[in-house]
Amino acid sequence: MADFVSEFWSWFIIVPTVIGILALFPLVYHNRGTKTQGESEADKMGHVWDEDLEEYNNPLPGWWLNMFYITLVFGIIYLILYPGLGSFGGVLGWSSKHRYQSELDQASAKYGPIFAKYQQTPIIQLDENPDAMESARRLFVNYCAQCHGSDARGAPGFPNLRDSDWLYGGKPDQIETTILNGRNGVMPAWGQVLGEDGVFNVAEYVLSLSGRQHDPAVAAKGKEKFDQLCVACHGPDGKGSTAVGAPNLTDKTWLYGGSQKTVMETITNGRQGHMPPHKEFLGEAKVHLLAAYVYHLSAQREHQ
Repeated sequence: MADFVSEFWSWFIIVPTVIGILALFPLVYHNRGTKTQGESEADKMGHVWDEDLEEYNNPLPGWWLNMFYITLVFGIIYLILYPGLGSFGGVLGWSSKHRYQSELDQASAKYGPIFAKYQQTPIIQLDENPDAMESARRLFVNYCAQCHGSDARGAPGFPNLRDSDWLYGGKPDQIETTILNGRNGVMPAWGQVLGEDGVFNVAEYVLSLSGRQHDPAVAAKGKEKFDQLCVACHGPDGKGSTAVGAPNLTDKTWLYGGSQKTVMETITNGRQGHMPPHKEFLGEAKVHLLAAYVYHLSAQREHQ
């Protein structure tokens, strides 16, 4: 049944397309105009505006008319050679998938040995190689800038890669693991558990951890709930854990924003962060080079 449906839609495309192109030949010929050699003016259509502005039936110039025919012939030849008629792939067998794979294979043959050489070099040493960093920068712009920005400073929900604050650790091997396997951060929603007042209290305590303006009495109430619900990930001191990707709440770095309203939204609704894995897509050699570039950008390298 599936094959029948697929075949039906294929012919549903082929038949109208072929009939439409063939029908254009007599249509163009019929509308070429009727003015013959020696006639001083073309037929009038009988439409007059402003008493003396008339519509004429002037035939198309020959060169213009011939361009229509050339276009139709070109369309027929193209649809014979290339895909365009339903499931018919064209006599040349061309496809965008094969073209893409061919370009990948050519690039791999040309640049693969270079990336393989970089892969054998420790990240800390690649950090000092200008040629390697330039290649890595191009990889970053193509594959990472969509989320982290071309300057790698991130955006709400996407980490800044230039500071020294890391959810899963900023050491070379940790960065490489993150890019290879991706990360899935889950902050559970506590709105129904805490209620509106409880969310407000915990938010005040969270703000107090980083020295932000807060109400001490309200923050004290929030600490009680924090100790019950939040310490498993963020720790009793609120400094977080790279093992689970729980952020440090005692600094002034906020992934989704640090205003009281945003902190309350985070506690109420939770957060779902996803960093896609790039191991299969880019390969380990390119990931190794990207990890070196991210480490190169990070302020943390200055402290290691």
